[in-house]
Amino acid sequence: MNIYQHRRERLTSLIRDQFGGTRKALAEASGWSEARISQILSSTYREGRAFSEKIARKLEGDLSLPPMFFDQGAIAPGEEPSVNPSFLRVRPIDADSHGVVQIRRVRLRLSAGIVGFAVEADEEAGGSFGVESDWLARHRFAPDDLIALEVTGESMEPRLYRGDVVVVNTADKTPADGQVFAVNFEGEAVVKRLTRDAGHWWLTSDNPDQRRFPRKLCDGITCILIGRVVLKKSENI
Repeated sequence: MNIYQHRRERLTSLIRDQFGGTRKALAEASGWSEARISQILSSTYREGRAFSEKIARKLEGDLSLPPMFFDQGAIAPGEEPSVNPSFLRVRPIDADSHGVVQIRRVRLRLSAGIVGFAVEADEEAGGSFGVESDWLARHRFAPDDLIALEVTGESMEPRLYRGDVVVVNTADKTPADGQVFAVNFEGEAVVKRLTRDAGHWWLTSDNPDQRRFPRKLCDGITCILIGRVVLKKSENI
């Protein structure tokens, strides 16, 4: 049994023994949402590794439980079953491991003509998106300037598909020909490629069906750049 499964079983027993068997009661006591509790109890969400070290310590604190409560009884590293020394043990990278930085995964709330924007955590998708710290350092990105968004629609296919995740650098709002930006276009969040033509900036789609996805003039307060797309994650091969 790995540590994630062990923590899930400890939490399941806690819910049964102290909260009448309902996640709602535990959610009310901890201040967490039922959806978040369901995520960390899932054996498939985030490949079963959602109940991380950071999450376990935070939930223990919010429930006033003893430190390391969810790890009690787990097999210590020195007690793991022996393996053939010719093999190397494969260990998954925890979302909170050293070298991984969590970027806020959000949904945008926009208004037409308003430069600023509000965000709300995308809890259904896990609330965060992990990137390597050396990637951040290499590009000199500040984590607080980055947000992760899910792509909707088909306008940017074949480079971006519905369900792909993009990381947006909100500190970079300088128009650049050929670069992809998240944009507040008339109060709607869109991901488009910015192009320069005939002295004007245009929002263009990568989808070759230009009849369905015609380019649109990006000018004035109807078209406000939120930030440049700097990374994508796609399961489309």
